[in-house]
Amino acid sequence: MYVFDATPLIYLAKTERLSLLSRLDASRLIPQRVYKEVVTVGLDAGYPDARHIEQSVAEGVFDVVSAPANALSKRLRESPNVSDADVAVLALAADHGATAVMDDAYGRDIADVEGIETRGTAYLVLSLVRDGELEADDARETLEAMLEAGWHCSPSLYSKLLSKLEEVA
Repeated sequence: MYVFDATPLIYLAKTERLSLLSRLDASRLIPQRVYKEVVTVGLDAGYPDARHIEQSVAEGVFDVVSAPANALSKRLRESPNVSDADVAVLALAADHGATAVMDDAYGRDIADVEGIETRGTAYLVLSLVRDGELEADDARETLEAMLEAGWHCSPSLYSKLLSKLEEVA
């Protein structure tokens, strides 16, 4: 089971590759707080990617669920450096024993401290290649399109991703 933060949804939607996630062999959850941030606010701001995410939810690619008000969420809300969306992703992932899909280093650091497994957008793309659900060339094009759309990835990480892509293909 995967719990999605905003960044993976936004960049896969911006590049019109959000449908790739339907190929994952696991449940895909979006906390209501993240949905509000990327769809409700995004539609109001006129972002086309918000419409893509909304359509994917309507098509059943994702389930939008409320995050629990558990001890973890209460503790994380006390930190001014953790967004409400990140709190929701981490609390929901912890509650369901799921993997939090987030690209933000700070959120991933918190998850590590809390014992919550995380993966990033690139990992999901590579895993689709590994599982035979996506061709390596399509994965490379997806990563390049995300970079062109503004997704942040250091040159050294991108080089590692390309090497890993060759390994799993």
